[in-house]
Amino acid sequence: MMSKMKIEIWSDIMCPFCYIGKRRLEQSLASSPLQDAIEIEWKSYQLNPDLVTDPTIRIDDYLALHKGMPKEQAHQLNQQVTEMAKEEGLVFDFTRSVVANTFKAHEFLHFAKKYNKQDEAKELLFKSYFTEGKNIDDMDVLESIAIALGIDAAEFAAAVAQGTFVDEVKMDIHEARQIGVKGVPFFVYNRKYAISGAQPLSLFEDTLQQAYEEWNGANTITLQNINTEAPSCGPEGC
Repeated sequence: MMSKMKIEIWSDIMCPFCYIGKRRLEQSLASSPLQDAIEIEWKSYQLNPDLVTDPTIRIDDYLALHKGMPKEQAHQLNQQVTEMAKEEGLVFDFTRSVVANTFKAHEFLHFAKKYNKQDEAKELLFKSYFTEGKNIDDMDVLESIAIALGIDAAEFAAAVAQGTFVDEVKMDIHEARQIGVKGVPFFVYNRKYAISGAQPLSLFEDTLQQAYEEWNGANTITLQNINTEAPSCGPEGC
């Protein structure tokens, strides 16, 4: 049996509910005596793999175009998500967010995993995108995050140039399809229990307890989707 129970999380950096879900997961761990017995692994998922990075487009405009709705409606939706994030102590500023392809950011997450700093990297990527209005497809931005984490920015740049982590990102995305992930965030506890979307904190707490009690180091996936009726992002949008 592994020394720690694993929670795997499929998410995309441009998914606001993934950041909110991250906070709720963290709260469930912080309030549990099991927190030191849990290992977190972030998995790659792209909501729009064909998206072309364009810093000149605002998020309201992108959402309106992507979902075929008036810009005012898109703005209202983003405001609602901003208020939802505020309840978790998060600051979203969609007026600054840059429309960006997230593939390089996912490569960075796999790079950070080498240094056991994947969770910290995910946090800084979310903050860069939702709060600071940085272009997470820009190598200077990603290298600055590497420096902030105390890991080798030049090594990361070389890895991107060589495509070192491309297959790993694609493998995560393929695995998501194999296990039936339709939207993110998608949390898998011990390869058995799944939480889809930014569910209430109580569900994270209950699932953690149940999964840990049944922890047996299973090597196959037989997911029991606890509840799919919660905010999430999918290929059709958030």
